[in-house]
This record gives sequence, structure tokens and C-alpha cells, in this order.
Amino acid sequence: MRSAHKRRVLGQEVEIVPMRRRHLRSVLRIEAKVYPLPWTVGLFMSELSQRDSRAYYVAKAGSVVIGYAGIMLVEQDAHVTTIAVDPGFHRRYVGTRLLLNAAKAALASGARHLTLEVRVTNYGAQALYRRFGFQPVGIRRNYYAETGEDALVMWARDIDTEEYGRRLAQIEANLGA
Repeated sequence: MRSAHKRRVLGQEVEIVPMRRRHLRSVLRIEAKVYPLPWTVGLFMSELSQRDSRAYYVAKAGSVVIGYAGIMLVEQDAHVTTIAVDPGFHRRYVGTRLLLNAAKAALASGARHLTLEVRVTNYGAQALYRRFGFQPVGIRRNYYAETGEDALVMWARDIDTEEYGRRLAQIEANLGA
């Protein structure tokens, strides 16, 4: 799913493109900046090889990878497996663009629901997810083994409805403003 439009970030147009192996060095650099226990190149390679049930994308400002996101498809559910933005590009709607792309990719693959886990203390990410209609449904205790932190489980249900389509259209319209 390619981005329908581009937005300038720090003087560069940002576009969302499918993640490829050539992006992994940059993805791993961001991963190391934002996660205490980053995914390995082997894990990303494994995810990228599962094309029938996974979809991964990168956000690029010019030729520089500034963020990435992935989903895993299981029947009618799409699980956001990862989403991260280089800290130097936070608060520039890169995460919003990545999640919008992930939601559209999930819909295009036949998903009816989206789910994810987020650190209970990551209030900024939770606010983003709520804008996309995610609601908390539970807690996974000690989910993040490296810190022992709990995860908030969130779901966005019925993403295949006209109402949810209007939500996505409004988010996309706000990006263009």
C-alpha cells in the first residue's frame, strides 16, 4: 500500500513504501534508539519472508528511513507487530502516517479488526491509537521482559465499516492540512 500523498518533514517529502532488506540497516538503527531490547536482523528477515501473513513498511524522508511499521494478519484480525519513528522525527505525524498505511493495508487484506500492545506508560502512543479507534481491553502483565513493564492491549473493531472509513478519511485529511 503506497501512500496516497506525501508530506514534507524537515524540508523533505515523506513517503511510505514497502520494507525491503535494503532498509534493514536503517530500521535496526531506529530500533536500537527506541527499544531497550531491539529486534534482530534475523527477526526482521523472518517477518519479511512471511509475505502471506505479514506486511511491513518504512517511512522515508528523501532517501532516509525515519520510521517503520508492520502488521501480522490472522484470519480477520490484523495485529500491529511494530511501529517506531526515529526520535529526531517525533511529533511530525510520521507515526500517524505509518498507522494510517497499516490500517489501509489491513483492510486491503480483508481484516475486520486491528489490535496491538503498548506500554502502559506510553501515553503519547496510546493517544495516537485512540485517534484510530483503538480501545483498551486488557493488560498483559510483565509483557516487556526487558523492563517487566505491563502492556495495554488495545483493539479497533469493525474497521471494515463506513464509519471507520470516515475516521480514516478524516485522519488523512488532517495530515494534508
